[in-house]
Amino acid sequence: LMLFSNPLILVVAIAAPRHAIKASLASSRRDATVLLASGGLAGRLGGFVPPFLAQAAGALTPSTTLSTNERCGEVNGICRRRLGGTDITVSEIGLGTQRWGSRDFNAPDEKLCHAFMDKAILGSGVNLIDTAEQYPIPSDRARPEGSTEAIIGSWLAKDKARRSKVVIASKITGGTNINARSIEADLKGSLKRLGTDYLDLYLLHWPARYTPQSNWGQSLEYKQDVERYSRGRASFDEVAAAMGALVSRGLIRGWGMCNDNAYGLTASTYAARALGVAPPCVMQNDYSILNRRIDENGVSEASSPVHENCGFLAYNALAGGVLSGKYLDTPAAVDDADPASARRSLESPRGRMDEIGWGRTLYRYRSGPARDATTRYAALAGKYGMSLAEMSLRWCRQRGSVTSTLLGHTSLAQLEEDLRYFRNPKPLPAELLWEIDRVHMRNRLPIFASTRVGEDWYGEGEIGEPIP
Repeated sequence: LMLFSNPLILVVAIAAPRHAIKASLASSRRDATVLLASGGLAGRLGGFVPPFLAQAAGALTPSTTLSTNERCGEVNGICRRRLGGTDITVSEIGLGTQRWGSRDFNAPDEKLCHAFMDKAILGSGVNLIDTAEQYPIPSDRARPEGSTEAIIGSWLAKDKARRSKVVIASKITGGTNINARSIEADLKGSLKRLGTDYLDLYLLHWPARYTPQSNWGQSLEYKQDVERYSRGRASFDEVAAAMGALVSRGLIRGWGMCNDNAYGLTASTYAARALGVAPPCVMQNDYSILNRRIDENGVSEASSPVHENCGFLAYNALAGGVLSGKYLDTPAAVDDADPASARRSLESPRGRMDEIGWGRTLYRYRSGPARDATTRYAALAGKYGMSLAEMSLRWCRQRGSVTSTLLGHTSLAQLEEDLRYFRNPKPLPAELLWEIDRVHMRNRLPIFASTRVGEDWYGEGEIGEPIP
């Protein structure tokens, strides 16, 4: 019994749904492997390993452990990869839904969102949809939070067979909203709007705890004095226990976190193991050719199959539209020094960057260093005969830490274009990858750098975020 993280695994196997059983078995295999490798099994048994346990543990070698990101075939030319150590496999491209049904000027309405799912899910090999209880963003009274899940639910309701074709990820609103009670209550709200009795993936939208890593601005310094006034929030143990219970009951297949860091992943995993419940299998963060932060802050290392074996979903792979290249010739309206040109962009916006509110909020993707890198990347893409968007997305797909890339769309033409990129089986040339890395080395975190910092701003950045 001491071999397994969950000594009641046989009881669980009798009562739990099939996907819950598989998750528990995968966790147990992994724990046994860790114990063997570290000598922990013999240590726990006073230096003696009974033959029957040695034989059982010998069958649980690393080769039998399910590894995140391993290729699991393809459908209609779109590759599928394993997420964490689970039996969940996801397409390398997923549908991002933050703006579905929102009040943005070019937000897709319900009819267009259904067309996206028809094209991607029913006809193109995509199986991953990412959403959240807080979507759409921005919302209003006519389009309240939760409307995006309802749009997905109305599409699923057209044919009961559709549910088995998709992996649905949703998120609970983070911060002080997170506790054992709300984790289950908010899940039930999502399930009702989606019209399903289970969720494939359930994530914290941002951590319960204070952490500067969940700030999308330039603030990266951990401030102990802020932490002292942020107590009383859900602990890693509370979250892991609540999520593990949902997995055991078959209400979710796996769980994880969004906008978190290596500490959050590792602490969550260790809490889950100590409690004998399913560990997190997925993380989701901002990641692009302009933002490689997860490669340099330990997330890629922690999520590796060698360590916590956790999948990774990349969002903002086109940096808020900047990596489409559409703001290179004519700057975003809030950056444009030509009043007439800025007015034209405001009257006929090309995207969020041309709106006053979003343009200021998303300045990080257009900072001086980010614009310099984008210009250089665009030149490289042209040199190798492709668009900046194609190069950026194919680069993201090739990254060893990335399981799937989440992409939002405002038209079917955009979706079809992205599908072509992900169907291209050829990797980017090694020479191009090196040229990309050379640009990267000029400034390794361009969206967290800025050439616009006022002398009289006194510890604040472009949008009022604390510095450092």
